[in-house]
Amino acid sequence: METSRIAVTGASGLIGRALVRSLRADGHEVVRLVRGTPRAADEVAWDPRRSYVDTAGLVGCDGVVHLAGAGVGDRRWTDAYRKEIRDSRVLGTAAVAEALASLDTPPRVLVSGSAVGYYGETGDRAVDEDAPPGDGFLSEVCVEWEEAAAPAQEAGVRTVFARTGLVVSRDGGAWGRMFPLFRAGLGGRLGSGRQYWSFISLHDEVAALRHALDTPSLSGPVNLTAPEPVTNREVTEAMGRALGRPTVFAVPEQALRLALGGMASDVLSSQRALPVRLLESGFTFAFPRVEDAIAAALR
Repeated sequence: METSRIAVTGASGLIGRALVRSLRADGHEVVRLVRGTPRAADEVAWDPRRSYVDTAGLVGCDGVVHLAGAGVGDRRWTDAYRKEIRDSRVLGTAAVAEALASLDTPPRVLVSGSAVGYYGETGDRAVDEDAPPGDGFLSEVCVEWEEAAAPAQEAGVRTVFARTGLVVSRDGGAWGRMFPLFRAGLGGRLGSGRQYWSFISLHDEVAALRHALDTPSLSGPVNLTAPEPVTNREVTEAMGRALGRPTVFAVPEQALRLALGGMASDVLSSQRALPVRLLESGFTFAFPRVEDAIAAALR
């Protein structure tokens, strides 16, 4: 993409921060949607709960990357927090999509966050973007999340649903919690360890989001996951090797469910998602193997 004006929600999160740095490093103008009163020239006000976006700040944008949403692993899944997870995604996406649809000249592309949780439990069965949604809370949220972008699609905005896997980074997300444990020699498999984890390095996540912005042929769901999903047992072994620490501990499934409640399903479920559309569109992974992604995070 030539030098462009790109709007980003969730710009203070793990992926958003990295994306904004990457875009600005290449000379793009980035505007960040923020809750509350904007305090900088690059900030635009929005309030997803009130379905409000200051559309004046979106005028002239070539693309929008919508990443905002309450962290799935930030808190125990009480009924109230389940509602927060859902509302932050569905209401936020609807607010952005409706704002874009209202513009006289909407952006060319909306890259809207989603997750491989869409597929539910897949066991050792590999799935691509043509697979139907699964069962359970996260799958239901993902379906509603993507459906909320309909106003932008109907207004002719090319819309990509970035179904992201587990992002490998020291700075946040599930992997951000794992690194200190493994460094302390307390890392180990979760449950049986046979569940597949569809991962992606933070570097490749940002590159894939930018690829989605830049590639006119991409629309609809796109799996942002490395091409070689691995089991939790393999993740455990790779982390141990990378950090030179033992991985003798294992957390029984029942203990995880007692400690995490409904959130335990997210780490115990198996999702073997393949990035078929990303690869077909010409994307090249810098860190395709879990060992590569872990090494990149440690650097």
